[in-house]
Amino acid sequence: MAADIWAVADLLRGDYKRHEYGGVILPFTLMRRLDAVMADTRQAVRDKDASLTHLNKHPVLVSTAGRQFYNVSQQDFATVAADSTNQTVVAKNLRDYVNGFSPNVRAVLEAFGLDNQIGRLASAKLLYQVVGRFKQMTDLGSLSSHDMGYVFEHLIRKFAEDSNETAGEHFTPREVIELMVNLLVAPDADTVAGPGQVINVYDPSCGTGGMLTAAADHLRSMNPGVNVFLNGQEVNPESWAICQSEMLLRNQSGDIALGNSFSEDRFPGRRFDYMLANPPFGVEWKKVKDEVEGEAELGYAGRFGAGLPRINDGSFLFLQHMISKMENAEGKGARLAIVFNGSPLFTGAAESGESRIRQWILERDWLEGIVALPDQLFYNTGISTYFWILSNRKPAKLAGKVILLDARDQWEKMRKSLGDKRKQISAAQITHITTLYGRALEVAAEPAHPDHAKVKIFGTRDFGYHRITVERPLRQRFEISEDTLLALTEAKALLKWDGRERLVEALRDAIGSVWWTKDEATAALLGAAMAGGASLPGTAAHLKAFWGAVAVSDPEGEVQRDRTGAPLPDPDLRDFENVPLDEDIETYFAREVTPHVPDAWIDHQKTKVGYEIPFTRHFYVYTPPRPLAEIDAELRELEAQIQKLLGEVTS
Repeated sequence: MAADIWAVADLLRGDYKRHEYGGVILPFTLMRRLDAVMADTRQAVRDKDASLTHLNKHPVLVSTAGRQFYNVSQQDFATVAADSTNQTVVAKNLRDYVNGFSPNVRAVLEAFGLDNQIGRLASAKLLYQVVGRFKQMTDLGSLSSHDMGYVFEHLIRKFAEDSNETAGEHFTPREVIELMVNLLVAPDADTVAGPGQVINVYDPSCGTGGMLTAAADHLRSMNPGVNVFLNGQEVNPESWAICQSEMLLRNQSGDIALGNSFSEDRFPGRRFDYMLANPPFGVEWKKVKDEVEGEAELGYAGRFGAGLPRINDGSFLFLQHMISKMENAEGKGARLAIVFNGSPLFTGAAESGESRIRQWILERDWLEGIVALPDQLFYNTGISTYFWILSNRKPAKLAGKVILLDARDQWEKMRKSLGDKRKQISAAQITHITTLYGRALEVAAEPAHPDHAKVKIFGTRDFGYHRITVERPLRQRFEISEDTLLALTEAKALLKWDGRERLVEALRDAIGSVWWTKDEATAALLGAAMAGGASLPGTAAHLKAFWGAVAVSDPEGEVQRDRTGAPLPDPDLRDFENVPLDEDIETYFAREVTPHVPDAWIDHQKTKVGYEIPFTRHFYVYTPPRPLAEIDAELRELEAQIQKLLGEVTS
């Protein structure tokens, strides 16, 4: 079906550039699907519309159509181009048909700029052919929402490839969504199955709506009587239009809003039971910088009170935005799942924006678990990805704990690659990962379990650390050399000092001299300067520049001290250590640092608190290198094979 639709591009070739095909094919596909779905009630709606005289016809027509949309026009795809091949007439008929849609559908079609496309196709004498081609696609109305989602995903991927856009910004592979929804909802199976359940779901970067509809389908499979409201926001007009249309076709309750979730939150003050998202990886937020920073100044009264990540990655903005919309723990509470790349795990030094956000989440015990996924799983990137699962109503057994689950080996190779996607997760593997996550505490506590190495449990404070600054004394000798005089000549701080040139000439006779204490150097240099009719600098800034040129770091040199007698630190020897948060800093220092550098000390004024989650380090398994004898034997065998081949060539 998707291939048949894509074939319409053959008609557009020449009059449209490749990256413009989507502007025609997507809205016409959507219109044709709506037209096919409405076939059974089309005439009834027309008749009812003709019989109504009052202004507010919408509620009655919705009831007559049996769905949230309708069309009162006398036109349909079978008649738009049936009476004439004249492009002007076809355009008039098609516009009449579009204007006959209910307001909610017209808003969707306007997002595609459909009216402009109708005019352009008519001018290119293509409108009649395009309408005729879509008229033949009678099966679009019979596809399920799930299958139609695949059609749109295929089309969007093709358009993204042709326009160098990122397909992954629009949709997520279905098996990834299924696993994500399982991990999000599975712990609440008993609650969801209860009578009279009303559940609100939200996705702040909903794309074409795949995650939302998958969540609704999963919840209804657990409880057919559950009342699910789907809510989402999408910044891309075309993706929003596709998502909105599918919600209409499903007769789905909820609200899909168009706009940027950071700068124009369309759900202010709203709270949700479940949230899930796959925001684009590593996308900068420079365009909404003023709005985001303005809200961050509100502190925790706004959405971004914990901190701001670096400008080139808005991942943590999405997460903070979602956390702000969690249903209060005092009520039903909430769970959320989000797809990240590896960056949010560790990017950002201690007390940076990212570190503060991780600290805020962990100290409030919201992070329930992180699941590492296989690489090459997404259409637009081959990098490794992770599910972050958060909840403000963690079960008592997980209080103060975080699950790390390594599912990177849970994949099977695809028969045919789709973009960067070469791997997929099978249904059996989805079940296995879901079960393993649910039994994480038991598996981690049972060394004999076959998946024991894949699950680790940590306390929330285990990811915190003190970043200490380790200083060592500045040791220097003092000398006059050609390099010293050149440094004095070029020192910016001395350029405006009148005595610079005289001092350089006065010290030229001292080239080759070396002193091992500053007192000795001071006396000798002062004498050499006076002998040459010069003097040493008199201001602090000039003196600092002078000694900077004369002094040379030397491990055997004199320890330099400040006015109080305390040793000065050597910036070149400065080092840093991350001390586990719950370990005494002095004890750690005495054990790990002092035995190696006895003269080192800690600059406590520079100590910072940081949080990071070094996932791969916790699951690293050392693989010893192959024995040299084995490698040598293999090389000799290869050499023998080469010699044999060369012999065959020369014989």
